[in-house]
Amino acid sequence: MSGPGLPHIPVLLDEVVAALAPAPGSVIVDATFGAGGYTRALLAAGATVHAFDRDPDAIAAGRLWPETQENPPRLVLHPRRFSEMVAALNEAGISRVDGVAMDVGMSSMQLDQPARGFAFAVDGPLDMRMEQEGLSAADFLNDAPEGEIADVLFQFGEERQSRRVARAIVAARPLSTTGELANVVRKALGYSPNYKGSSGPSKDPATRSFQAIRIHVNAELDQLSDGLFAAEALLKEGGRLAIVSFHSLEDRIVKQFLRDASGAVASTSRHLPAVAAKVPATFAQIAKAARPSDAEVTRNPRARSATLRAATRTDSPARERRAA
Repeated sequence: MSGPGLPHIPVLLDEVVAALAPAPGSVIVDATFGAGGYTRALLAAGATVHAFDRDPDAIAAGRLWPETQENPPRLVLHPRRFSEMVAALNEAGISRVDGVAMDVGMSSMQLDQPARGFAFAVDGPLDMRMEQEGLSAADFLNDAPEGEIADVLFQFGEERQSRRVARAIVAARPLSTTGELANVVRKALGYSPNYKGSSGPSKDPATRSFQAIRIHVNAELDQLSDGLFAAEALLKEGGRLAIVSFHSLEDRIVKQFLRDASGAVASTSRHLPAVAAKVPATFAQIAKAARPSDAEVTRNPRARSATLRAATRTDSPARERRAA
């Protein structure tokens, strides 16, 4: 698996590339550049890639790639949120693309750097900001009302004991490190790392809370919703969309989006703006969800929860959005 000093391993790489079908001269958006695993494969296929990342560290590393120096460059980096891809590409003189890839959530680069505060395996500052600016996890946890913290843990971490955990967090304030937060959550839930159930050691319950706080701090689900509609607006007829998600909240949004786009029904997710019913389908050829093989999970355990969904853009106009 990826880790400090180890190469990044893109998840479901072969499947994503097959879904996008890159060809020499095609223009593809890598909406979540990260360490560039998908971009590298797309460039190797002869495509020009417009890569987005809100993390300045990822953009700085990408600027060292030789493809950024070609004339014209085959790798164009955009230090912006992927929800802004329509405006960014319009500024670059591009109104339509052949493909869009998204690998949703945090990158291995972020997870493997303790100073970024995304993980609790190694203690680090309680940060979790992808853009390295704005409200941090510590700011939120130390200032927010108990009820708001509980709501975030329940909605974005599916933590059933969210009120108990939120109460413990407030009682322990101020919190400044990932280790402090993880210990508060574990103690609140009575977690024992030595407990083994029928399926092996129990999962660390801090995982759910860390996921929830990270999603909240970075507004990830709203960004995903906006990014999906941006991709719909950008893709040309026959263009391909491929999205890899890593937990049920993300996958639910992607699945609902594609269902609405292919079946022309009103959205039922609060994270997807409502759309008018009975409009022409904007996506077709919705592929069956793909998941990593046992061999891939063995090579890269972080792939175990990944789901790939892909679809092809029709010639119908992008859907008109209205407030949910």
